[in-house]
Order: sequence, then C-alpha cells, then structure tokens
Amino acid sequence: MATSRLFRTSAAVVAATALLMSGCSSGSSSPDAHASPGRTTEAGAQRPADDATLRPLPAAIPADLRPYYDQKLTWHPCGVAGFECATMKAPLDYAHPSAATDLKLAVARKKATGPGSRLGSLMVNPGGPGGSAIDYLQQYAPQPASVRARYDMVAMDPRGVARSEPVECLTNPQMDRYTQTDQTPDSPAEVNKLVTAYRDFAKGCQARSGKVLRHVSTIEAARDMDILRAVLGDKKLTYVGASYGTFLGATYAGLYPSRTGRIVLDGAMNPELDSRRTNLDQTKGFNTAFTAFAADCVKKKDCPLGHKNAEDAGKRLAALFKKLDAHPAETGEARKLTESLATTGVIAAMYDQRAWPVLREYLAQAEAGNGRGLLTLSDSYYERDPSGKYANQMYANPAVNCLDLAPPFTGPDQVRAALPAFRKASPVFGESFAWSALSCAYWPVKATGTAHRIPAKGAAPIVVVGTTRDPATPYAWAQALAAQLSSATLLTYEGDGHTAYGRGSTCIDNAINTYLLTGTTPPKNKRCT
Repeated sequence: MATSRLFRTSAAVVAATALLMSGCSSGSSSPDAHASPGRTTEAGAQRPADDATLRPLPAAIPADLRPYYDQKLTWHPCGVAGFECATMKAPLDYAHPSAATDLKLAVARKKATGPGSRLGSLMVNPGGPGGSAIDYLQQYAPQPASVRARYDMVAMDPRGVARSEPVECLTNPQMDRYTQTDQTPDSPAEVNKLVTAYRDFAKGCQARSGKVLRHVSTIEAARDMDILRAVLGDKKLTYVGASYGTFLGATYAGLYPSRTGRIVLDGAMNPELDSRRTNLDQTKGFNTAFTAFAADCVKKKDCPLGHKNAEDAGKRLAALFKKLDAHPAETGEARKLTESLATTGVIAAMYDQRAWPVLREYLAQAEAGNGRGLLTLSDSYYERDPSGKYANQMYANPAVNCLDLAPPFTGPDQVRAALPAFRKASPVFGESFAWSALSCAYWPVKATGTAHRIPAKGAAPIVVVGTTRDPATPYAWAQALAAQLSSATLLTYEGDGHTAYGRGSTCIDNAINTYLLTGTTPPKNKRCT
C-alpha cells in the first residue's frame, strides 16, 4: 500500500528489478515563504492566492549559521572506485541552530576526470522524496563522459533520507503487513482497518524518528544544499534534479536566486498545487501512462489484457485486481499477491516503457494464479530487498510530503466525496489513489508548508524538462513550473515514461549537455523525441 506516489526517476524504480536485464514547506525555520488562502478548484483543491510566493532569503549569511558555511569536510574513499565520502553538519532547526542538535548529512563526490578545465561541482538528486542521491550518483550518474570530465559529480542524501539521519517507522515484518493492507476498502470494517494501518504507521514514525520529523521539509533540505555549495567552494549551484528533485531545485532557486547557476529540472513538479490537486493530477498521469501501455499491449500477441482496445484492457486489469482482492495469488513465499501489491506492481512498471514487455509477462502469470512477478515489481517500488529489508524511502517519503503540504483529506468521508473525481481521472487506479492519499491525515506532525509559486527572480537561466506522457509528474506540471520561474526554458520530450534525461533521446541529452557545459539554453519551445 503506497503511502504516497513517488516522485523519483524511472531508473530508481526499474533498475532495482530485473526489468533492465541486459509537496513545498516553509518549515518552522523559514517564515520567508509567505502563503495566503487559496481559491477552490477541481475536486475541492486549493490554488494559492496571487501573493502565495516563495520569497528569497537574505543574501547575507546569518552569523549563527557561519560555522556551518565555514566547516571543512574530511573526505575518504567509499563505495564504487573513484568516489569519496564525507559528513557535513547542518542545523536541525535553522531558526535555532545548536551544535547539540546538529544533523550529520552524508555527502559523496567523484572528481572531474578531464580533459578540459573543471567547471565546478554538479549536484544531483533523483527525487522521492526519500531517494538516496548518493546511491543514484554511484549507480546511475553521472550521465555522459563529457559532463563527468568537467564537473565534480556530487550528491547529498537529504535530511531524513538513507545515510542522513534516516526516518524510520516500522520493522520489516510490520512493513510487509502494511503494504498488504487493502487500499480499496469495500466496507466500514475495511475502512477502519485502513485507517488503523495509517495511524500505526504514523505512531511508529513518531516513536522511532520524533527528533527529525519536524525538520525534513523541502525548504530545510534546500538550505542544506546551500551550505554544501559553499563548503565545496562554489559561488553558484549547478544542479540536475529529477522528479521531486525538481521541487528541491526550484525551491533552492527561489530561496537563493543570486546563487543559482546552471539548473536542470527534469520531470517537473508544480509547487502551485495543493496536495489534493497534486494527487488528482498524478492519478490522471498514471491513467495516461496506462492508456499508452494498454494501447501498445493490445497489439501484441502476448497481451494478457485482450486485443480489443485500451478501454477494454483497463476493464480486464480492473477485473484482475478485483479477483486478487477476493483471492490473493500464490507467490512461492509466505506473502501472497494482494490487490494492493498488484496495483503497486503495475504502477512501478508505468515509470518506464522499457518495463512494458515484462509487465505483460507478469500480468499473464497473475491471471494464471502466479503472483511472483508482480510481487517483484511491487518490491522494487517499495525498495524491499530479497532478504525482506526495506530501505527508508517509504518512511522519508511521507515524512517530507506530509510536512510540506496539508493533507488532501482529513478523514474517510472526504475520500468518499472525492471518489467520483478520482475514478473519472482513472477508472483503473482512481479508487486506490484516493484512499492512499488519506495517510497524511494521521501524521503526528502538523504540516508547515502551503502551495505557492516560485518566481526565483534574478536567477540564472534554468532548464525545465517535461515528458508528454509522464505518469508521476504530468507534462502540465513542467509547463506550469517553466511559466512560474522567471528565467526558465521548457524542453519537451514527446514520449512515455518518467523523466527524459539519459533515457535514450539523443535530442534531449544533447540539449542538456550543451547547457551544462556552455550555459546555452535550448531554443524556445524545443521538442524532442
């Protein structure tokens, strides 16, 4: 049962399996993010009022933060050959910095290899929230040799994530049970069971990670990035952020426009939307992605969803989910494939069209009573390894999301009222997406952020990348973010999957590499395939 749909790169989902076999918060420390009451829109969502804008922080570094900016990092070899790691200190609470409560944030880098003069540091983040930037850097980045040659490639696990004071919530067996909870309740008893699961999850997070839960907002993570920029000796930040990483990068630009260098925001989020509209838009996005998959599937001989059309394929998938709700499929282990796990497995495959052939195979297996394949996909989404251990992604994810924005629903009655809108957005996924959005209602820490625009006036040119059939971050979000950012250029990938850079489009890659190496932005309205 996904606590929230993830905003992370497709590689972070798909490469964790055999598929490639070959939310902004002002935070208690940042009153500078001003937000006002919004305007009601579709499904009761709120859009920010005209003055709900993220405002820059003062350019001068406060005296009480100077020790953090002046710290020296001690680097040592780690992980993959050629990488170095270090630990950076950051204040738990930027409003009240104290050495007694400092956070220790993990940092990694790989120095520029040449040839060519060094251009500085290039920081990366794969999204989530909750994705390990260090793992991403070491396993999937840097992208091309030409960029690696000129930049020190750098990553920092954000506060609450992976190696940086990770949020913890449940034991591994408890998490197994949590992921199997029915997220399409058919009775009051099943609704109560779902609510109890959300409450227990939140209580576990409070018990195990109460110290950091109030201080894992996106704004605080962006402020940590500015400390790292300074510690690395860079006057301006060069950054490639994917998925939720675009929200993090845009927030940085909004807070520190004068320190913004070459910024790429790929698979963009729209900070102007509240949590309900974000969830509803993402529901539509996954429906768009599934429709593309289904239209392709029905043309294949091995399609387990028939050979009629995408709408009929959706009905067949919904029927499979219903069958699994009544009779979970065997998987060869103690866990069975429930409806919720099967739904998550299908969702995981929507992040990258290269997963479609394997999804067809696994859906056929599930139809025949073998749930092992879809369970593998679900495990990849949840970052559960073969030993049964979960990474902290699914704990950090709600911790950030529930702090950055008020919950989309405050109780089951609001979910029920919104179900027609969510079912319209996606006949296949709408109901489960609506109920999974209820989780933040029981979060132990009150949200500190609100929806807002990020103009980042005075920032250097920024490149925003959008994919036309992106499931997790719909293309309209990239258009909206590019319109908000005063110096942004929109680069469009006409295709499927989540994010575009480094995923096979020479046109996209060349445009971004040229920008990173020379500062030349793509032509206005440039579209790639």
